[in-house]
Amino acid sequence: MNATHPSFRPALGLGNPHLQTLWGPLWRKQPALARERERLWLEDGDFVDLDWHGPHAPHAPLVLVLHGLTGSSNSPYVAGLQRQLGLHGCASVAVNWRGCSGEPNLLARSYHSGASEDLLHVLDHLGRQRPLAPLYAVGYSLGGNILLKHLGESGANSPLQAAVAVSVPFRLDQCADRMTQGFSRVYQAHFMRAMLGYLTDKRSRFQHEGQHEGLAALEALGSLQGIRTFWDFDGQVTAPLHGFKDAQDYYRRSSSRYYLGGVAKPTLIIQAKDDPFVFPHSLPTAEEMSPCIEFELHARGGHVGFVDGSLRNPGYYLERRIPQWLNQWIEFMAPSARAAAGR
Repeated sequence: MNATHPSFRPALGLGNPHLQTLWGPLWRKQPALARERERLWLEDGDFVDLDWHGPHAPHAPLVLVLHGLTGSSNSPYVAGLQRQLGLHGCASVAVNWRGCSGEPNLLARSYHSGASEDLLHVLDHLGRQRPLAPLYAVGYSLGGNILLKHLGESGANSPLQAAVAVSVPFRLDQCADRMTQGFSRVYQAHFMRAMLGYLTDKRSRFQHEGQHEGLAALEALGSLQGIRTFWDFDGQVTAPLHGFKDAQDYYRRSSSRYYLGGVAKPTLIIQAKDDPFVFPHSLPTAEEMSPCIEFELHARGGHVGFVDGSLRNPGYYLERRIPQWLNQWIEFMAPSARAAAGR
């Protein structure tokens, strides 16, 4: 359902959606954070790395944080949220999707916007590691899309108590079109350089290490020289490496908008109308969303931006709003968690 939301006012001088979007990656100082890394091996022989922060108390609420495309646990919006969650007495663990932790993953495949099977594997692991902890999740952009897809697929069977998704690319095909327009082409070029560079490095490493099966899979993709857009990349790379027929099949099966009706756990979606990655018509209608969903739509905020305050003293709306919203469900569903976490 649609919900009345607190107002967000961008910092003076940061009203432009691109300045909102670029502030974090270009100008925000990396939040200082002490974390412990754990390697989780997946069933196909690959791995993801998990970065833990916060209390070790068995009943302390645990929040899983999911980064966006070409991001990592070191993305400022991830580290900033983990720091705030710790101040609220919550433990948190940030996932680095395959190949995103600073060490290349081991298979030809990597991660993609519909990789809810990897998320489910992580959730199962967290349930074993902290069986007494109520479990929540926050996903940004690609991570938000994967999170919503999981919630729709799993329904009441999801182990999550509640979830938050931010700046979601609800329709991947339409977002791929959006990235070919105006200044958004700059973002697209950045993503292409990063993803193609990673593929090139992986191909060289496979060749050097004699990983013939992985090398053959990458060489079967053909020349990468002509790839310029998401449609190009997802058609030539994402689809064949991850079992999709083509880009359209990948987009259709992975877009979270098609799964929103199945969400059965309390979920907050935070979105900006001026998101330069997402068309306004890509946003879901009230009829498409289950009654468990609160849809918080702001006029401004960019993509994973939501920077308020001032240029001299910037504030981060998401890092206040998300713990505030989660806290109501922590209070409601697990009142003993506060005492256990020393709150």
